[in-house]
Amino acid sequence: MSSIGSFQDLGVTLEEGNIAVVEIQRPPHNFFDVDLINAIADAYETLDEYPECRAIVLAAQGKNFCAGANFQGGGGAARDRTGEQGSSGGGHLYRHAVRIFRAKTPVVAAVQGAAIGGGLGLAVSADFRVTCPEGRFSANFTRLGFHPGFGLTTTLPEIIGQQRAALMFYTGRRIRGEEALEWGLADAIAPLERVRDAACDLAREIAASAPLAVVATRETVRGDIAERVTRATDRELEEQTRLRATKDWQEGVKAMSERRVPNFVGA
Repeated sequence: MSSIGSFQDLGVTLEEGNIAVVEIQRPPHNFFDVDLINAIADAYETLDEYPECRAIVLAAQGKNFCAGANFQGGGGAARDRTGEQGSSGGGHLYRHAVRIFRAKTPVVAAVQGAAIGGGLGLAVSADFRVTCPEGRFSANFTRLGFHPGFGLTTTLPEIIGQQRAALMFYTGRRIRGEEALEWGLADAIAPLERVRDAACDLAREIAASAPLAVVATRETVRGDIAERVTRATDRELEEQTRLRATKDWQEGVKAMSERRVPNFVGA
């Protein structure tokens, strides 16, 4: 095992079997902001230049894979690097998100605990997901008075179908690990303590195939996914900017911080 580069709140190591582990290091919940998404994109692009890395495992320290944007800390899609409110924040974050989709190396996400909101978007950006019975997947945006983001309006229906994606979007309900496996949202399930090991096993299985053939096949299968995500995030950001000015958005964020059911008024 050898470390690669220096990335903010991110560990990147080359492992045996021609795989790398990219580990998010913001435990326990691994909330994201533009800096974290930028770091992940940088790590992927760096690993694309290492021929000995044929597959990546995206993992996280702590209780949850990624519980969403850091709203309470002022991070996430609500603000940009300077902390200013407005469309530039989400736009900046989404530009880095698109870079994640442009990377060439296959990715397996090891999803322990929760993948919520933009954290679900990050998990879905991977080619495959390994989870556990305790895993939780939720597109909870409308429960915040918000519009889905991170390209999920394109990526999630492609994985689980339009109907199930709409159900997740409209209700914000949480899908547990076994149901995620049944829906195709997860590709494998393992005991909680073995999620990362199982993801590494899958990554090594991918890495055992001819690397040039895998990359070429992946490009054919995924097609113009980065361009589709770009179009999706443009639309998502437009609606997020509009909805951020509503009372329902203020109520949704307040209710989340107070751990209560929101009282939306449609304004």
